[in-house]
Amino acid sequence: MAENQQGAAGSDNQNQPQFALQRIYVKDLSFESPNSPLVFQDQWKPQVNLDLNTSHNKVSDNQYEVVLSLTVTAKVGEKVAYIVEIQQAGVFMVQGIEGPQLGQMLGAYCPTILFPYARESIDGIVNKGSFPALMLAPVNFDAIYAQALKRKQEEGEGTGKEEQTH
Repeated sequence: MAENQQGAAGSDNQNQPQFALQRIYVKDLSFESPNSPLVFQDQWKPQVNLDLNTSHNKVSDNQYEVVLSLTVTAKVGEKVAYIVEIQQAGVFMVQGIEGPQLGQMLGAYCPTILFPYARESIDGIVNKGSFPALMLAPVNFDAIYAQALKRKQEEGEGTGKEEQTH
């Protein structure tokens, strides 16, 4: 009888939502300083632009690779001081989570985990390029994900939504 109870408990475990980080790694990293050493002669008052993107793909039945892509461009006046591009990636085990919850997990929660690693890599490579440290501000991936979802729904509904609101 104990075996039956143990077997039943084991099958319940498989249906429980599960999430685990399995690996974090740099997939791609690039640093360019096209105007050095001349850019070092200018007063350091950079204009910094950050572009980010996330993507994911299924690796196996319950494993997903999530890639956070960041591009940081720093300019002094019209001169590009440096450009850093990084693809910070992770493999995540996700089981028993589907639909909108899975989308939220892969589109917001996983990038939130990856961001500090990307930020540290960017700071280190910028410093090795002989530029002052660059600590990027935290990013609210939940808000970005919600905006992207809303935009996608508006584009998908298009005229149908306009007709409903009149």
